[in-house]
Amino acid sequence: MAETGYAPFNRTVDKTNRVLREIEEAHGWSSGHRNQSYAALRAVLHALRDRLTIEEGAQLAAQLPLLMRGIYYDGWRPSVVPMKVGRDGFLSRVAGELSFEYEESPEELVRTVLHALRRHITDGEWEDVTSTMPKDLAAVLA
Repeated sequence: MAETGYAPFNRTVDKTNRVLREIEEAHGWSSGHRNQSYAALRAVLHALRDRLTIEEGAQLAAQLPLLMRGIYYDGWRPSVVPMKVGRDGFLSRVAGELSFEYEESPEELVRTVLHALRRHITDGEWEDVTSTMPKDLAAVLA
């Protein structure tokens, strides 16, 4: 566990590191790939955030650990959301934010990141999120 001298900060750093480690393990990346797991997490969070309404996006963010909430909101422009994209647009957005090569498809990468995130989001909130998506995109997020 990271030691910051403040327990809530220690917990959020630990939770974020666990999510990043889970992404790395799912892809077979070593711990030296922390920049890649962070970039994947950030790209998925931003694509999701920008697809949601302001209200739904804020409800989702409220459930994220503090550090991940900061990543989620970094660079947010609420005046341009929601961006109405379907499956292909969402996956292209994520892939376009990644500056590294990966073996799986963008859809598999998104699923891996979401799997790591889901333990921090209630089932009810996740149902609210997916219910606002077109069916082809909701299937990717399921």
